[in-house]
Amino acid sequence: MSERAGELKVQSALSLRVAEAAGSGVFALLRGALGLDAAQAAFERLHVVPGLLKPAGERVSRAELAQALNMALFLDVTQRVPMAAAYVADLQREGQQLVFDHGALRTVAWPSGALPPGEAAITRVLRPLGFTMAATYPLPRLKMTGRAWRHADFPEDIAQFFVSELHPERFSGSFQGAVTRVLASSRDPLTPADLAVLEQLARDGDLPMAAASALLPRLVGCFARQHGLFEADDYQALLAESAEMAWIATEGNAFNHATDRVTDIDAVVAAQRALERPVKDTIETSATGRVRQTAFKAARVMREFLDRGQRVMLEVPGSFHEFIQRAPLDESGALDLAFDAGNATGIFKMTAGAATDADTAGEAASC
Repeated sequence: MSERAGELKVQSALSLRVAEAAGSGVFALLRGALGLDAAQAAFERLHVVPGLLKPAGERVSRAELAQALNMALFLDVTQRVPMAAAYVADLQREGQQLVFDHGALRTVAWPSGALPPGEAAITRVLRPLGFTMAATYPLPRLKMTGRAWRHADFPEDIAQFFVSELHPERFSGSFQGAVTRVLASSRDPLTPADLAVLEQLARDGDLPMAAASALLPRLVGCFARQHGLFEADDYQALLAESAEMAWIATEGNAFNHATDRVTDIDAVVAAQRALERPVKDTIETSATGRVRQTAFKAARVMREFLDRGQRVMLEVPGSFHEFIQRAPLDESGALDLAFDAGNATGIFKMTAGAATDADTAGEAASC
C-alpha cells in the first residue's frame, strides 16, 4: 500500500468514527457549544465508549454533559500547548485516538472577589455532573491539597478531575497580601440562572437538551482565569515563595494539564525523545507501582501585567500534556484509578520554570 493510500485509509477510518458519533447527544452538545468543526475534531482525537454515545434526544444525562465538557476542555489544552497539538496530530495520522484519563487544575483557598474560594468554584460544577470525591492527597511540600473527582456512572471512561487547593495561610504575610490583591477582581462566570440549572441537574440527573446546550459553554467558562490584570511585582512576590501560586496568578483555573492514558509509557517516552520533544527526564512511579506518569515540559506563554500602571508582557510557564499508565488493581481487570501525592508533586514541577526532577527526589512517586 502506498503512503498516500495509507493516509486515505486512516482519514476514512477517522471520518467513519465521527459519522457514527454524529447523531449522539454528546456530539450535539459539542456542536452547539463549539461549532461543527470543533465537535468533529474532538471525536477524531478522543476515544469515547459506546455507552456514552446515546442518540440525541429531548434530554441529556449528566454523564453525557460531563463527557462533552471534558472533550471541550481537552481541545482547549491542545490549542494552548503546542506539544499537545503535535502529539495528538501524530496519533491522528496513525488513525489512533487518545484515551483522556484526567485533567488537573489549581485553585486557591482564599477570598477571591465574586468567585467562591478554593475548590468550591469548581466542585459546584462537578457534583451536579455526577462526579464524587474519590480521595484526598496532601501535598505538604507545595503547601497544597489535591482531591480526585471521579464520575459515579463511568469511573474508568469519563476523565477524572484532579483539583488542587493552595493554602496561602501557610505562607508569609507579604505573600498573602499579594494573593489578596491578585484575586480581588475575580468574577463569577456562573449566573444565578446557571446555578439553578445545575441544581436541577443535581436533582434529576439529566436536563432538557436545550438547557444542557445553553449550560455547556457556561461550564467551559469556569475553567479559565477569572481575575484581571495585576502588578508584575505581585507576580514576582508570589513566584519567590510558590511557583504554583504564580502559575495560578497568570492562568487561573484553566487545565494545568490534560493526560493521555497509555498502555506502554516507556515506549511513548522513547518515541517522543526520538522526535526531540521536551519530555520530563524521569517517569514518576506510585508507591504501589501500578501508576506511572511523565509529561512534556510546560509551554511558555506571554501574559500581560501592570508595571506602575503601564501594561507589559512577560513570558511565563503555561500548561502541558501528560502521560499516565495504569495497571489493573487485581484479576478483575479494573484499573487502579488512584493518584499518588509524590507523583503529583513531581508532575507539578513541570510549571516551576527552572525546577528540575531532582526537586522531588526521594519522595514516593500522582496527578
